[in-house]
Amino acid sequence: MSISEKDILQALSHVDDPDLHKDIVTLGMVRDITIDGNNIGFSVYLTTPACPMKEVIENACRNAIAHFISDTATVKINMTADVVAGKRKTEVMPSVKNIIAVGSGKGGVGKSTVSAGLANALHQAGAKVGLMDADIYGPSVPILFGVENAIIEMDMVDGKELMRPVDAGGIKLFSIGFLSKPDEAVVWRGPMVSSALKQFMNGVNWGELDYLIIDLPPGTGDVQLTLVQNLPLSGAVIVSTPQHMAVADARRACAMFNIQGVNVPILGLVENMSYFTPEDQPDKTYKIFGEGGVEKLSAEFNVPVIGKLPIEPALMQDSDSGNIRHNKNVKNFIEIAGRLVQQIAISNAK
Repeated sequence: MSISEKDILQALSHVDDPDLHKDIVTLGMVRDITIDGNNIGFSVYLTTPACPMKEVIENACRNAIAHFISDTATVKINMTADVVAGKRKTEVMPSVKNIIAVGSGKGGVGKSTVSAGLANALHQAGAKVGLMDADIYGPSVPILFGVENAIIEMDMVDGKELMRPVDAGGIKLFSIGFLSKPDEAVVWRGPMVSSALKQFMNGVNWGELDYLIIDLPPGTGDVQLTLVQNLPLSGAVIVSTPQHMAVADARRACAMFNIQGVNVPILGLVENMSYFTPEDQPDKTYKIFGEGGVEKLSAEFNVPVIGKLPIEPALMQDSDSGNIRHNKNVKNFIEIAGRLVQQIAISNAK
């Protein structure tokens, strides 16, 4: 029997995207169909290269072809991605598809480390990623990536001079730390901070990005309001430890994103320093900062917990030495990034 493109599309219409709950043909994910006798080829364009359901969808496509067309056909599937842009588009950063703010409410919970880990995981998955350090008073990104001595250069774009982000192995970085000396304190009042952030948005040549991660400072003040009022945020991630005091501040951060006039979707919660497992006692788990606090926050705001990170001495050492891109347990961040992009895809589809 001869196989037609219509036959292939009909077969693949039985394959649903597990997150979007529609079939991949209706979603426009099936493209580039080729037919040569019994040899079938096509591409499946996922919503993100970091899609954790990639293998599930590919196997479902093969099963659909075998069941509805021929179980002897040779099937070649190109699993690729076409990152969907958030719907809240503005003239600010028009070439950035999705902007995700990472906040905490409280300092010292590992928010900057989580921001850097997510940026690195998304980059490793094949996405175009940038990381903006919006913590004006305590910038950490230059240290985390080992680029404290980077010098900012300028680009001319459409007749306008823009600052060029620092390239850290393919991840675009920008921080106030590149514009001040390491031993200098940034002693600015609120209006100056807001002005600097607007310069980060409009005066930096971010180029085309699939995801821009913004590392927010602690609290719910000028910086956060400037960002949510001027940027088309796809959503926010809230980081907390299990400790009651940290969860209380994370609750305030969640409430800020939910207030009228802000209405930024909270994509997920990350529990950092969730537990500790000694290297010489791998079967032991110690909940040093308690447990259950982030789950309560999840139920209160109807937001998923997208990951729990252990206390990991190696991660601390890699962070301090500027080697976070090569942390051996990057799989923890890859899993969290996968769940994050699932939430982004669902939010964008809505």
